[in-house]
Amino acid sequence: MTQTGQAAAIVTDRVDRRVWIIAAACTCGPLMSGLDSTMVNVSLATIAETFQAPLGTAQWITSAYLLALALALPLSGWLLDRFGARTVFLAGFAAFILGSALCGAAGSISILIGCRVLQGIAGGLLAPMMQMMMARHAGRHMARVIGVAAMPVMVGQMLGPSLGGLILTYLNWHWTFFVNVPVGLLAIAFAWRVLPADEPTTPRRLDLIGFAMISPGLALLLYSLVALAHDDPGALSGLVASLVLLAGFTWHALRRPASALIDLRLFKGRVFRAAAATQFLSNAINFGGQLLMPLFFLNVRDASPGLTGLMLAPMGLGVFFALPIMGRLSERFGARMISGTGAAIALVGTLPFAFAGSDAPLPWLAAALFVRGFGVGSITIPSAAAAYASVPRESLTSATTAINICQRFGGPAGTTALAIFLQHMLVDAAVPETAYAMTFWLLAALALCGIVAASRLPGPRR
Repeated sequence: MTQTGQAAAIVTDRVDRRVWIIAAACTCGPLMSGLDSTMVNVSLATIAETFQAPLGTAQWITSAYLLALALALPLSGWLLDRFGARTVFLAGFAAFILGSALCGAAGSISILIGCRVLQGIAGGLLAPMMQMMMARHAGRHMARVIGVAAMPVMVGQMLGPSLGGLILTYLNWHWTFFVNVPVGLLAIAFAWRVLPADEPTTPRRLDLIGFAMISPGLALLLYSLVALAHDDPGALSGLVASLVLLAGFTWHALRRPASALIDLRLFKGRVFRAAAATQFLSNAINFGGQLLMPLFFLNVRDASPGLTGLMLAPMGLGVFFALPIMGRLSERFGARMISGTGAAIALVGTLPFAFAGSDAPLPWLAAALFVRGFGVGSITIPSAAAAYASVPRESLTSATTAINICQRFGGPAGTTALAIFLQHMLVDAAVPETAYAMTFWLLAALALCGIVAASRLPGPRR
């Protein structure tokens, strides 16, 4: 290659500065949403004590947020087409800040739970809008841009419990919500200034019949998965009702694909189908480990909560170090190799726990957790970029909704399967070590399924 050709290649490979500015603005919303969720989880017991409410009632502060998010998620594609990504992002961000202020000022736990519904609806729109704007502006560099943009979100989730603890120590639980207001106003002013105007779209009519089936169907599915993990007797009936509603939406969407809330014809594409499966399994592997690892250290190793938190830190660090390099690697080697290798690394980091007993060296386990985190952090971004690259530009809005639904529900599905399996194994096993070892084998099987799903993703560009 001539010097001129080499210079052109370098310029072409460089991400435009404006794209990084847009990515920074887009990241503010999901960053605050993730930070808020982790801070609220830390303050649940304090809130329950303040309002003299059972912890089960206080748990609805989290559950209401998640259910509202599930209700709002199917609307994201239609809202994108109707109002544009910038408008919906700014409106969702403003609603999230308003919800934060109302939550902080709530005078009863019932009002607080109601205000969390507003936060959940707004929070459910922020991540799809971020992905949509990055898909439009980053182009073939999307994996690289979203990998770097995800780092602040990851840092926020890692620092959330510590920040929440400091707020509870020196202020009170109200400030776990109030802190979002000044920071959020600055962030929304920055986003207002730098985000480009929305592209012209062709508004479509809202699919009310589809919305009436898929939104309650997804919310019921999420509720049923959580209830199943806690042996709730009403979980099975809720699960059946959700499956009936989702089956009804599938029938409806396939009959009228052009006007449906989500175009299910996207799943006929081999790459999109593989990417959706990889996204689902990635979250199942990730959240399944987040459920199982603390229980292992607390119940098998008899570790204190402080030591348990310290031992889990390497897993977060592994994800953090993987994110900025996965995008560039996937551009060079393709999503198939990077996502598949990530799932294999996650498998390698999980297997030591299937053999670890009560006397396994803690440094060895910490190293395994770092490896596992690095693997988990390598799966999602290349597969998401492959999904967006596989659909025509006019289908990006529907693809954004579909991918986010698959991703969001992988976590509850994985944790539910592992929780139910562990409960049964604890009943049958002679010692807890055996029960946990068998459950880690199931978690390893999920990573193996991730390798299989990623093998259907595209290879490097020729």
